[in-house]
Amino acid sequence: MSGQGAQQGLVKRQFGHRARLALAPSQVMALDAQGHAARATWNLLHDWWLMLPRAKRTLAAADAVIRQGRAELEWLGVLPAQAAQAVLKSYFQAWKNCWEGRAGAPEFKARFRTRMSIDIPQGRDLHVVRVHRRWGMVNIPKVGRIRFRWTRDLPAGKHASKGHRITGARLVKDAVGWHIAFRITTLASAPALHCGPEVGIDAGIAVPLALSDGENIEHAPWLSKKEEERLLYHERRAARRKAYRTAGARTSRRLQQTYDQIARIRATAKRRREDWQHKTTTSIAEVYGTVVVEALHIANMTRSAKGTIEAPGSQIAQKAGLNRSILGEAWGRTVRLLAYKVADRGGVLAEVPAPGTSQECHRCHTVTPGSRRNQAEFVCRNPACGWEGNADTNAARIVLYRYRTGHALVPAAGRAVVRRAANGVKPATAR
Repeated sequence: MSGQGAQQGLVKRQFGHRARLALAPSQVMALDAQGHAARATWNLLHDWWLMLPRAKRTLAAADAVIRQGRAELEWLGVLPAQAAQAVLKSYFQAWKNCWEGRAGAPEFKARFRTRMSIDIPQGRDLHVVRVHRRWGMVNIPKVGRIRFRWTRDLPAGKHASKGHRITGARLVKDAVGWHIAFRITTLASAPALHCGPEVGIDAGIAVPLALSDGENIEHAPWLSKKEEERLLYHERRAARRKAYRTAGARTSRRLQQTYDQIARIRATAKRRREDWQHKTTTSIAEVYGTVVVEALHIANMTRSAKGTIEAPGSQIAQKAGLNRSILGEAWGRTVRLLAYKVADRGGVLAEVPAPGTSQECHRCHTVTPGSRRNQAEFVCRNPACGWEGNADTNAARIVLYRYRTGHALVPAAGRAVVRRAANGVKPATAR
């Protein structure tokens, strides 16, 4: 079969895979130096951009400035040339996103509030090989060969081809250490239409995910009681140490160590949440052909209740606790994971308007205030109906009803609402 004929019926897909690096102390120091150099390159480029007139802000001029800086500053030259070019490309893309209304203007990257990252734009520089059942090796420019945890098959060595290959990677440091996120491109057969049943999903706090068929998907607390106590201890310790710091003074080493301990505990909770989200969304995508969720505006839901001086808010502490609980569930990430997993299996993900789903009865569709007695119980106030049952299940059935009656939202500019199998694009850290 010809090369063109072999491509028929195949779709190009891009996804990511993240793995933890096993680094020696010297390699950690080398990557830290590159990460700080990448952050400094961004900041110097940002200052240069703001100082120059608009007519002189060109890509060629910025490239010349970066080359000159890497040649004159030894600590800036530790960053590989291709990684420096990736910083320049990311900076210009950030301004493009700002001009098109997709994001705010680029800002200065502070040392302790910015996650360090290094981009490796070309996959041919990585030379990924599998050396053991659990370990692989990857080449990092100006660092050398590094081991990483092998948790899935990667297109390495003889398994790599033009249609199935690693196109690049990004090194990211979090509270646990350095990780590598591979960018993978592959050709795969278009999935057949998923003939599974339809399901509506209601996201909540007491019940994380309630399905319209009556099933509730829950999880244990992200942190154990002992871990929560240790987190509270370090947070109080950091508050006391911060109180003795002079305004504008540099953060002490002890305070920074306390911040690192807090970050490690929170990173543990984040990894457990992401693991639960991946497993849960995979099971939903495999069973159901159509998944309907609410179009939640989480930024508005978690807005502070402090108010203004003229109109101060009320119950500020209670609202702050509710906001933490909402953000801790990461509903938006759950929807993003569902989007590509449902599409990969030939299904459909749709979003419907969220207002009123908790107050409308799924049987008679009457909206009556006070029908939801508490977090778990729903009692219809319509005398002709009087349905009683689980409040979260009722809301999930309303979500599915709105989809069936043609209330699915139409995709807006830059926002994919109804996602079908033809999308074929996965976000990073896909499993």
